[in-house]
Amino acid sequence: MKPMLFALSILALALPCAAQARPVLMISIDGLRPGDVIEAEQRGLKVPNLRRLLDEGAHAEGVIGVLPTVTYPSHTTLLTGASPAAHGIVNNTTFDPLQINQGGWYWYASDIKVPTLWSAAGAAGLSVGNVHWPVSVGADGIAWNLAQIWRTGHADDAKLVAALSTTGLIPELEADTGLVYAQGIDEGIEGDENRGTFALSLIRRHKPDFLTVYFTALDHQQHQDGPDTPGARAVLERIDVLVGKVVEAELVAHGDATIALVSDHGFEPIGHETSLFRAFIDAGLIRLGSDGKVAGWDAMPWPSGGSVAVVLARPEDAALEARVGELLRRLAADPANGIAAVADKAQIAALHADPQASFYLDMQLGWSAAGFAGAEAPLAGTPHYKGTHGYFPTAAHLRSTFIIVGPGIAPGRSLGLIDMRAIAPTLARVLGVKLSGAELPPLDLAE
Repeated sequence: MKPMLFALSILALALPCAAQARPVLMISIDGLRPGDVIEAEQRGLKVPNLRRLLDEGAHAEGVIGVLPTVTYPSHTTLLTGASPAAHGIVNNTTFDPLQINQGGWYWYASDIKVPTLWSAAGAAGLSVGNVHWPVSVGADGIAWNLAQIWRTGHADDAKLVAALSTTGLIPELEADTGLVYAQGIDEGIEGDENRGTFALSLIRRHKPDFLTVYFTALDHQQHQDGPDTPGARAVLERIDVLVGKVVEAELVAHGDATIALVSDHGFEPIGHETSLFRAFIDAGLIRLGSDGKVAGWDAMPWPSGGSVAVVLARPEDAALEARVGELLRRLAADPANGIAAVADKAQIAALHADPQASFYLDMQLGWSAAGFAGAEAPLAGTPHYKGTHGYFPTAAHLRSTFIIVGPGIAPGRSLGLIDMRAIAPTLARVLGVKLSGAELPPLDLAE
């Protein structure tokens, strides 16, 4: 990126801007830890575009996220300023005790229970665009929507994305770029680079007042290899190039734009895996049919990487609740199971997490919670991945990133530790819109 382009908004810095609405570009790098930018030189990372944003804007030393610290709940909080208990996206995958939804995720924006920055901006008459942001299918307010969804990786997935995105947008941008739009199931760096090119085309052709752009490959690589690995560092450096190009295009389209760089969670290396499904099957709380599939259940784990919600079939059944609670406490008492804490309903409510859950387990750092793997899955095992997230948000390694650059924002300013719920109302103020579901006030960014 040409450094001078970050300075296109310098003239606007001298203008009164407290009540002036400005365009916003929000870029998410899934799994980006704040130290990978703040301490890039010490970590041997070549991320000049991220570093320039850091130097020219305000930044958080870390963002304390929501429970669970996974992609879909966090990205919905970044758009709403609300917690999962309020906005309704309580996990990545939907609750599916009979395993019939083929691993379906919370793809549909109709599941969001509070206003989003998209809907608020659209209602205020601003033009809105989106490239691959989670929970974006059918989202209100987006004029140019490249929605995120996938199923199997079959060629029909491309038809699905085209049908659920803004009518005619994918063919338009494919003609402009000369590329075929990446399938949603493609989480590698080449998929991000493809979507980055489509973001550039969308900015050039439509110049949205508010644009969200999501890059997923860093998260994918850190799951595969773990954080602080050569593969993860190489992917982040390639994403840095994409960030530079998208920011440059945005500042050409809107010289007074505010740029927000966010992430959803940090990362933790793992080497152990525990299956609550095994324990629940053995305790008779889950019953399998002759085909090995779930035929009936009284209590069901709902894993999210480093944590597990436990849902009861009859939450009003005090005897069932006591039985499940005793099993969980017994499992947690054995260090070999890697369970750090068992939260009850009152503690779940205090964490603003899933109100459907009667219990919520936080795994020890280094452990992950296994998904359903049939009748033969062991209680303890070795995970297929080398890194994960999803733990309770108190862990320092799970903190995420926030950097913001634009007119009237103090350059080089540290905001300290912030709450993720403060980001959306801050961007709403920049856009000049109201976000009625936000649970915290905007951050003070003034010089």
